[in-house]
Amino acid sequence: MREFFTVGGRRLSYLDFGGSGAPLLALHGHYNEASAFAPLAEALAPRWRVITLDQRGHGESDRAESYEREDYVADVAALHRHLKIGPAVVLGHSLGGVNAYQYASRHADRVTALVVEDIGAVVDCDWSFTTTLPRRASSREALASVLGTAAPYLECSVRQSTDGWGFSFDIDDTVASQKALNGDHWADWMAVTCPTLLIRGTRSDELTAAHAREMVARRPGQARLAELPAGHVVHHDAEAQFAAEVGAFLSELA
Repeated sequence: MREFFTVGGRRLSYLDFGGSGAPLLALHGHYNEASAFAPLAEALAPRWRVITLDQRGHGESDRAESYEREDYVADVAALHRHLKIGPAVVLGHSLGGVNAYQYASRHADRVTALVVEDIGAVVDCDWSFTTTLPRRASSREALASVLGTAAPYLECSVRQSTDGWGFSFDIDDTVASQKALNGDHWADWMAVTCPTLLIRGTRSDELTAAHAREMVARRPGQARLAELPAGHVVHHDAEAQFAAEVGAFLSELA
């Protein structure tokens, strides 16, 4: 079910897949929105009640003036307070993965476990692909044709408007967000104290095997690594395996 709440005068949207299970907050990456985790929510039900946020400037959530690190983390905190669900598991992909571990580092008492999908503790994001995205196309098919092999990954964000077909995110806002995502976030990663699963796609162009192993090695006994045959969007490329890895990790929580 889609729900809305307001924070700082802006409206944020989220999908609550419902059920009586333990809460899991899921945070998507750039170019995506809350619905990207619908297959995961179905796979984890009924043990887990998955709630996915349309992050600022994405999906049905309002655009924002700023896309800095603390802005995103504050939105996660606002959603968590709004839901009144107590401590929860937090999962995030790419942009959402950094948001997730930064939230966990600042609110240790609110996060019981963490799942980070294919993003590192040091981020060097390239926004050149973003600047090549078409702002409008004459049809859904025309838009998909321009996107080529990237089309399946952006499908959930495609929207029709009065002047053609485009996306539920703004291209300039996305560039600003990607620039703000870059940096050395080791201090945040190291500050996380809850059990953590880091998932990497073996064909990822974002997270190298060496960096992923270093992330886990720096948090011995707390973090583990799972590598799946996928690119950067592991939950899309290896949907069933991703859900199985997450489910197995969560089943070990007391």
